[in-house]
Formats: sequence, structure tokens, C-alpha cells
Amino acid sequence: MKKLLVLGVGNTLLIDEGIGVHAIYEFWKERDDWDEALVDFVDGGTFTQDIFYLFEAYENILVLDIVRAGKEPGAIFSLEEDQLRKEEKQMLSLHDIDLLDSLGMAQMRGHRPYLRVIGIEPKKIDWGTELTPELKKAFPAFLEVTRRHIRKILATSDQPV
Repeated sequence: MKKLLVLGVGNTLLIDEGIGVHAIYEFWKERDDWDEALVDFVDGGTFTQDIFYLFEAYENILVLDIVRAGKEPGAIFSLEEDQLRKEEKQMLSLHDIDLLDSLGMAQMRGHRPYLRVIGIEPKKIDWGTELTPELKKAFPAFLEVTRRHIRKILATSDQPV
């Protein structure tokens, strides 16, 4: 079982909605910087619950996605699994709802990895393939927050953090 799956989700045809996938493209460029025996970077696109089988091979999942929380565009969030359920005012994207369902299905099959989300407040969700200027500006910080989480997870013992 690998330590970590970094899963970028979103639709790259809907401007800011695709930022998680754009981030995965950047991490693919850094493959030599990461131990492939410990971590995988996967473009999850706009997956549905049928991706749950993938979760069974990992101790931890780090999801990169948009999070609508009514903050300024480009605001970055680091959310633990319990925050995804407890904060009713937290407006999660549809992908996060599917994620929780997928985790439940993986648990029914015998293994539930620990989930974290690195999210970013979008400016605009509409047809287009370029990020808005606000998210382009915040993108390097989004990647760096993700790198810090990856390093922390990979540096821990065999227990999920």
C-alpha cells in the first residue's frame, strides 16, 4: 500500500473549476522530486463514485479542488476530513460530495484512507480553459501549500496523519 494519492479534480474546460487538474499537471513535471514508491499524482477530472477502488491502495488521499466558502478568490484552504462533514456553511464542490461517497464505498470493501483537501476559492466557473487572473496569481501558493502537505504526510510514520 502506498502512503499517498494526490488527486487533482475539476473540469479544465470551466475556467477556475479545473485548478486541481492544472496542479496535477505541474506535479507531473516534478516527478523526479518525489518517491514513486510512496506517492502517486492522478488527474481525477470530474470523477464519480466509481473511483473508490483506487482509494484502496493508499493510506492517505490529498485532494486538490475548488472550495466555495464565500472568501476572496484565491483564498487557500487546508481541510481535514472531519471538517468536510461538520461545517455546514462550507460550500464544497460536487467532487467533494462524490469523494465522501467514494470513501464510504472503500470502507465497505475493507480499507478507508484518510482524506484531506487543499482547496482554493474560485473567481469564475464558466466556459474557458484559462484560470482567472486571481487564481493564476494564487496558483504558486496553492502548489506550495500542497507540497508542504505532501512532505508532511510522507515524513510521518506508517500511521495516517
